[in-house]
Amino acid sequence: MLQREFRVNTNKKQFWTLRYILLNATYFAAFCTIHACAAVYLLEQGFSNAEVGVLLAVANIVSAVVQPIAADIIDRPGWLTNRRFIMICVAIIGIGSLLLMFLHSSKIAVFIIYALIYMIQFAYQPVMTALCFEYQKAGADIMYGLARGLGSASFAVTSAIIGKAVEKNGVSLLLIVNIVAMLFSAVLIFFFKKPENAASSDPENSPKAKDNGGMAAFIRKYPAYMLFLVGTICFFFAHNMINDFMIQIIRNLGGGEAQLGYANFLQAILELPVMALIGIVLKKIAPQKLMVFSGAAFLVKILILLFAANMATMYISQSFQLFAYAVFIPASAYYVSNTMEEADQVKGQAFITSAITMGGVFSNLISGFILDHLGMKSMLVTGSVVCAIGVVIAFAAMTKLPHYRKTAG
Repeated sequence: MLQREFRVNTNKKQFWTLRYILLNATYFAAFCTIHACAAVYLLEQGFSNAEVGVLLAVANIVSAVVQPIAADIIDRPGWLTNRRFIMICVAIIGIGSLLLMFLHSSKIAVFIIYALIYMIQFAYQPVMTALCFEYQKAGADIMYGLARGLGSASFAVTSAIIGKAVEKNGVSLLLIVNIVAMLFSAVLIFFFKKPENAASSDPENSPKAKDNGGMAAFIRKYPAYMLFLVGTICFFFAHNMINDFMIQIIRNLGGGEAQLGYANFLQAILELPVMALIGIVLKKIAPQKLMVFSGAAFLVKILILLFAANMATMYISQSFQLFAYAVFIPASAYYVSNTMEEADQVKGQAFITSAITMGGVFSNLISGFILDHLGMKSMLVTGSVVCAIGVVIAFAAMTKLPHYRKTAG
């Protein structure tokens, strides 16, 4: 009897985790086609490098603003839930990608639609994370780290395949893959409903936690977290500097496009084992400590590049993705889930993604200018200094300030 009960519980756990894995896999396959291949698609549509930069900067800035606003609405009592928000985003991205198949001759239409789907794809990433923890608390036994790690693996596999496929079939293939991924996502999220043993007989419409006072109250309530977000911007300034200008870094070390592919695949696939095992690590080490540790790993990663002399050193630098991004993402998600009230969960996840996005925006605006006018070494020195400041800020935030402060009302 006990053996049968264990088998049933194990199957339920695998069932929920498998469905959430598929949601992550389709999301990150689509993310690869829209985000990682943005320049490839837009340059083919006649955009200049400067126009591509403007489009991505605008989309990132709008995304950073929209994410916490959308999260605040989701966190408030009402019809809009995590699941419904994802369904809306998936529909808009799918329809937008389909429109691009027919309106690609108009640069204005391409600019507006591509910026919209690029922004929305970022906007619902933190909601995917919040959805997992919402369902966990409702009784769904989801292994977040494993699912998120396999999402990164999906990105890595898509990256490895899509380059040659696009060379052979053209950039419209990127839109086709994205549309297919959104169709799968739509089916998956439509049937991804809370366990029946949740608080209400209709779990989707079960009452939310009371409104906790909006953004101002949120900022006062979590002082450690709010300061840590400044450190996060610094970490991802350095992280995005490496990613955005990786081809120039690699060429400076004697490599080319093939080595770029290897480096991207290496850092993406290394995320899987760490994210899959992060639940075990978190039983021994608090998430706030892992968040500071990951910031130090971002710093080591860029410092190795600063002193790199060949491609072997570049690959060593990329290997620190194990301790940097691969630790930061799940650790920050668990920190929000463990520290914040239920009515603040989506905002908490969204602010992290907004800080990551803002780090990318500042990197886009500053790093290219430094590279053009002062050279590679100056760019990497700047990234190292900013990241080091971020480590100091993160350490102060997580060790000197309260993680939760009770507010009036």
